[in-house]
Amino acid sequence: MTDSAMNEVELSLAAAWGLVPAVLAVGVAALVLGAVFAAVDGVVLSGGRVRSAVEPLRSAVRWMVQQRRTTLSPDRLLWRAGVVAVPVLAVLSLAVVPIGGRTLLSTSAELVWFNAMEALLWAAVWLIGWGPNSVHALVGAYRFLAQGLAYELPLMFALITAGLGASSLRTTDIVAAQENLWFVVTMPVAFVVFLASAAAFAFWGPFAAPAGADTASGVLSELSGVDRLLVEAGRAVFLGATAAMSVALFLGGGAGPWLPEPVWYLLKTLLVIVAITFIGRPMPVVRPDRFVEFAWMVLVPATLLQTLVVGLLVLSGFYQ
Repeated sequence: MTDSAMNEVELSLAAAWGLVPAVLAVGVAALVLGAVFAAVDGVVLSGGRVRSAVEPLRSAVRWMVQQRRTTLSPDRLLWRAGVVAVPVLAVLSLAVVPIGGRTLLSTSAELVWFNAMEALLWAAVWLIGWGPNSVHALVGAYRFLAQGLAYELPLMFALITAGLGASSLRTTDIVAAQENLWFVVTMPVAFVVFLASAAAFAFWGPFAAPAGADTASGVLSELSGVDRLLVEAGRAVFLGATAAMSVALFLGGGAGPWLPEPVWYLLKTLLVIVAITFIGRPMPVVRPDRFVEFAWMVLVPATLLQTLVVGLLVLSGFYQ
């Protein structure tokens, strides 16, 4: 990073409510989004029993008091680094999500930052699979890598499409560009692909093959105690952050009648979380090879076509 870029980041951090309050706000938002996603997911997974919303909390308490398991000759440094990196990267992805109309980290390439956190999450999950020196965990990690090669490009094109419509890579500019028309109207493919690819990054729902039962939970098989808590919390936070980012990119941010913008932003985020869980959770787990084939043969051409359509709309002045 150049000195000028570093200065820009430092100034923006100081301007966002003050550095400490901004960091605390992002941390609280991460905990709330993760808890909400875990609660809604628990209700859907149980078949609609509302009392199951507290099951993630019970699991968290159990993991906090559970003794860590170990394996023969593990690479503890890489293993622990991957475990810690998952929740950290999930929280950092929220740094460019508008909270109260502002972002913690303000740069000219905020969409690149969000995508970079996802790419680093890819590496962190690989370390979790590699570190234990266990067959099942390593198989899960390889499955995750195979899926990643397929859904990274569609996700990137989805992000580019939103940035193209606003002629900016800043999330606040993208929200402002949707004053007259939400991007989901002209970018439905990008919206769906963005959410699906994020679920695949979190190996959740139909994309949970890296943690599949046929490999004894795969990449999660050797995690226990606090390690399991950190990874599960990171996955929930990342999915919650994705829902919040989708509101900024495609659903007009906090735009809406009568209610204040923060309330609308929260309601839209909750709606996206509910939609993700109710649609994704009942779906069967997709075999990695099938998903890879579908991504390369369908999703990549579809997102490229979506980007082309948006590019033509930009040239015609549709978004002005």
